[in-house]
Amino acid sequence: MKKQDEIRQRVSRDYAAAVNDTGGCCGGQSASKAAVSCLAGYTQDDLEALPADAVVNAFGCGNPVAFSGIAKGDVVLDLGSGAGIDILLAAKKVGPGGRVIGVDMTREMIDKAAENVRAAGLDNVELRQGIIEELPVQDASVDWVISNCVINLSPEKERVFREIARVLKPGGRMLVSDIVAEELPEAVRRNAALYSSCLGGAISEKDYVRGLQAAGLGEVEVKDRLVYEASQLADLSGDVPESSACCCGGQAGEADAKALARNLAGKVWSAQFYARKPLA
Repeated sequence: MKKQDEIRQRVSRDYAAAVNDTGGCCGGQSASKAAVSCLAGYTQDDLEALPADAVVNAFGCGNPVAFSGIAKGDVVLDLGSGAGIDILLAAKKVGPGGRVIGVDMTREMIDKAAENVRAAGLDNVELRQGIIEELPVQDASVDWVISNCVINLSPEKERVFREIARVLKPGGRMLVSDIVAEELPEAVRRNAALYSSCLGGAISEKDYVRGLQAAGLGEVEVKDRLVYEASQLADLSGDVPESSACCCGGQAGEADAKALARNLAGKVWSAQFYARKPLA
């Protein structure tokens, strides 16, 4: 099995465990749900209008729907749609004349999102299982691509950027919230748990912008940034010691997480990336 496939399988297992509340790594224990919801930038009105299960199982780092120009009748694609918080918000924006497609590689996430779509009474949402490096979506078929703290988890980000360019209609736009980082220690990059908690796989903001431009997207810019303080990074890294391959409890793990957070303070942030596919 290729290393990239091993990473995808591990991330998928971690998030399946998190959404099922089995105490699995990352996304659940590492990136605590309460902390991530606090950071995500959703208004109280946003959250109260959604099924509680979609909110509880949100693992984002920003709210791409709120700051996009998604309009009635648009076709929206959510990369790594998870339990569905952003597809539900987007579905309300596009209305009955529009359509929202959610793609996720984890079966448990697809099933959870389907439950939440039914609970919200929406019939303009379609869920597809697949990887974001090879989207099960037709060429030039969507008006907007959104994603919330997912592309950093991909071991092949250049492929993801090319796929975004492929599926967007000419003139179509993307708005992606994601975590970026500068000068990550190699021990962080090698740590499986920290990878799944959106730290280990993060690239720099400059590399992110260059990747989107290299894929053929234009008007690339960073719309917003939230630089994480040590306390916020401790929430993301949870109680995962650097030597661990899974989420370990105990005071030693908490101490390691706090030390790691102090070392990374100011070097990790969430950013909102905007880009547009040229008309020709």
